[in-house]
Amino acid sequence: MKDYKKLLIILVIFLTAGTAFAERLAVSVPKANIRSGPGNQYEVIWNCEKYYPVQVLKKNGDWYRFKDFEGDEGWVHNSIVDNTTTVITKNEKCNIRSGPGTQFDIVFTVERGVPFKVIEKKGQWLQIQHADGDKGWVFETLVW
Repeated sequence: MKDYKKLLIILVIFLTAGTAFAERLAVSVPKANIRSGPGNQYEVIWNCEKYYPVQVLKKNGDWYRFKDFEGDEGWVHNSIVDNTTTVITKNEKCNIRSGPGTQFDIVFTVERGVPFKVIEKKGQWLQIQHADGDKGWVFETLVW
């Protein structure tokens, strides 16, 4: 029985290792070029704004291959990302509130795909700030 438990623990560690230790970074400049390959000679396939979160899949020199909240993949240079804790809205409409709860006023509403820096967490609520300075609170299930 002990060998079975050891094998099960090893299997669980092996299966979760790829996702449990994946590095998450965020764009640290106002506008980042996302490229099709690891170098400036590769095509820019899209742009994203400051605080855009990315999940690193692979490193190639000074370049990171990443996946975003929609599963899209691209390459970004390591000089334009950092380890700031960020989130991005994943619902078509997200209410941003003045405090951590539904009893607080809605200060603004955002659409899907708006990135924010995380300032604080209270329970399941995140205090967030957009690159333009707007702040508020969002329920964590509304973001990635």
